[in-house]
Amino acid sequence: MTSKPLNGIRILDLTSVVVGPACSSRLAQYGAEIIKVESPEGDLMRGLGGISPTGQHSGTYLHLNRGKRNICLNLKAEGSREVMDALVKNADVIIANMRPLALKKLNIDSETILQRYPDKIYCLITGYGSDGPYAGEPTYDSVIQAATGMTGLSLARDGVPRYVPMLICDHVVGEIAAGAIMSALYGRRQTGEGVSLEIPMFETMSAFVLQEHLAQQSFDPPVGPGGDQRLLSPYNKPVQTADGWISFTVNTDSQVRAFLAAVGKADLIDDKRFATVAGRAAYVHEWFEIRGAPLLQKTTAEWLADFKAADIAAKPCHTLETLPTDPHLQAVGLINHELHPSEGKTAWIRSTVKYNGSYLSAGAPTQPKGWETNALLAELGFDADHINELVTSGAAHVAHGR
Repeated sequence: MTSKPLNGIRILDLTSVVVGPACSSRLAQYGAEIIKVESPEGDLMRGLGGISPTGQHSGTYLHLNRGKRNICLNLKAEGSREVMDALVKNADVIIANMRPLALKKLNIDSETILQRYPDKIYCLITGYGSDGPYAGEPTYDSVIQAATGMTGLSLARDGVPRYVPMLICDHVVGEIAAGAIMSALYGRRQTGEGVSLEIPMFETMSAFVLQEHLAQQSFDPPVGPGGDQRLLSPYNKPVQTADGWISFTVNTDSQVRAFLAAVGKADLIDDKRFATVAGRAAYVHEWFEIRGAPLLQKTTAEWLADFKAADIAAKPCHTLETLPTDPHLQAVGLINHELHPSEGKTAWIRSTVKYNGSYLSAGAPTQPKGWETNALLAELGFDADHINELVTSGAAHVAHGR
């Protein structure tokens, strides 16, 4: 497609690791020009996300920073101040996930910027917001998972607290931040005014957990225990088959009848405990014990065929090794390959969003640190001598060979 919804929008990305890059990655897919400002030390995720041929582009970093232009600045160096001011002046949106005090010291906090440029949209992604007793504290995804009770859900179900083994909080909050930014851009079209946004990870993910698991405690007086008892059942897990594992869900009355018939438990179809949604809610523990019983009589493939014939939602339990080979993902071309400027042949994941029938472009390959420092400084009006002075002084850094 030639036109994207955010074409012409320039975003200054002062973020690192996952939550901020996930946000700006989504906005890049929608057509915004993303200018990623990176320190000479580099984004922590370049190495933290795993091994890569050069040690500079872990898989996580590679996938979250496509379609972004990279400028490397030492924000503590005096000469970088004028560069940052030019970058801010030419941006529509500024995204940051540094701690507020650090931003204030560098004069790139929302208050300072909006006083000078009241038409800017400033989005600060924080761990715990700017008020409340946790304000300003450091955090990471796993800490947020624990603090929001996500690990407590597995404690309630399995007797052991566990992290979700992916950076789920970072991704969810990043997507919410992207949505808030697009809302603010729409608002600016109406008013011409900028806005300061703050997206706290702790409150955002606490709300996600509580929307589902405040449950019976939502009422005064409570009508039952907290937690969605279906999701907290110890039987709410993939089911073992003769040769592996299968995942399925049956929620409607017709689905339940089809399931019971398919697994040879037709005698329970007329059982009043399980015949209706209300009945299954009242006897949730008994129902999930039946639903979660092993299906060792047949292979996973055989059960999948039976469930498909019964119009039951079911799929095999993929592993990290088998997921990329899923026939559906291969048919729709989710994973592709390209030559990266420094890493050789790499995989890239296309956008999953269709716009007027076409998938949005995932953008150019992720750039090495300082890949476009010279080009961006020139675009901002710095002449060759000034650029050389900035690089020589250490205020700006340029990628090797550029």
